Amino acid sequence: MISSSSSGPALHYRLAVLSRAVAAVAGGYGLTTLCTIVAARYLPMAPADAVMTATMLSFAIFTCAVIWVFAARSAWRAWAGLAAPALLLALAAWGGRMLA
Repeated sequence: MISSSSSGPALHYRLAVLSRAVAAVAGGYGLTTLCTIVAARYLPMAPADAVMTATMLSFAIFTCAVIWVFAARSAWRAWAGLAAPALLLALAAWGGRMLA
């Protein structure tokens, strides 16, 4: 009979890693998209320049989001660390649309 310790990582650990991977890819993409939208809308420059600058910044933002997800203490903190700023950015993007 094989003991549970030699059969590999527990299901809980595997699900936590899967959750972090989904948070890094999907959550990071969503957060990056919202950052890009808000930056392109509010940067004080010509619209074409603002879009280009926001798009270039998006690569660094996505990288930081992925690093954050895997540096967080738990998968819950990783999701919360993405969801809180995403909510604020969504409100800023939506508020900007209401003002325009």
